[in-house]
Amino acid sequence: MSNEQSPESRTADKVRPPLALIAGPTASGKSDLAVALALQSGAQGKCAVVINADSAQVYADLAVLSARPSQEDMRGVEHRLFGAWDAATACSAADWAEAAKREIADIHAKGGLPILVGGTGLYIRTLLDGIAPIPPIDAAIRETVRALPVAEAYAALQREDAERAARLAPADAARIARALEVVRSTGHGLAHWQRETAGGIADGVTLHPLVLLPERQSLYDRCDRRFAQMLAGGAIDEVAALLRRTLDPALPAMRAIGVAEIAGYLRGDWSLDEAGARGAQATRNYAKRQFTWFRRQPPRHWPRVEAMNYDLGASFERLFLTL
Repeated sequence: MSNEQSPESRTADKVRPPLALIAGPTASGKSDLAVALALQSGAQGKCAVVINADSAQVYADLAVLSARPSQEDMRGVEHRLFGAWDAATACSAADWAEAAKREIADIHAKGGLPILVGGTGLYIRTLLDGIAPIPPIDAAIRETVRALPVAEAYAALQREDAERAARLAPADAARIARALEVVRSTGHGLAHWQRETAGGIADGVTLHPLVLLPERQSLYDRCDRRFAQMLAGGAIDEVAALLRRTLDPALPAMRAIGVAEIAGYLRGDWSLDEAGARGAQATRNYAKRQFTWFRRQPPRHWPRVEAMNYDLGASFERLFLTL
């Protein structure tokens, strides 16, 4: 993600509208911090609105499993793009970024402060830097690629786009198929198109980022407690309702953490305790991937803090120093 600032760009920031960003792994305290900062911003005379940047929290059907903020959690602060998509409709990074652009523009037009909060790095990168203008994929090529066994597709990708294959796990069927259909349909690998991004808003806003990277064991402990609370707080009924809809299992909402684990319990494949253990482990694995991404990918000058011990006043100063 590009946001390195020169003296000239810092001067330009004075006329660019502000955009706050609180990012980090799941269970790191992002939502609570976003609300606290929004309230403090409001107390200083600037209305703030929280915008979701989490790929699970966009789905209306995943209120519990995505740990979507409740009305009590929101504390009267307006929240947008939470539960905005039905589970039957996939929300891509491009879909979300377009919706986020509209919300940000609307908040700026009213003199407010948008606060992005979430842990989906691809969403954030697409919004700020834009998306690769990949031409439409030939339907026949897509059908052929999607019909291949994952091992065969991976072997083909190694031959046709070795660079991308080296970055993917051999069992990552969805990403392998996407990379293979792109190279076959366009004649160029994904890396080529990703260098040609367009449509990002980074140059049009003054970004105030904050990345939460708490101590890992504390983070994992919070993941375990959160999944146990989800099981006790309606996650089982939520998954049962999803299963009754007989949706395509390839849809993102059906692949959300906790859905497969609880579905196995509902089918009688394993016990509730086993579902809890599997779900907690999947959550920890996801948090680990997010932690690594947010430690390495954002620009070095983006502030990093330990969420479990953050100083609200200092965080506020970091985020809104130029307001």
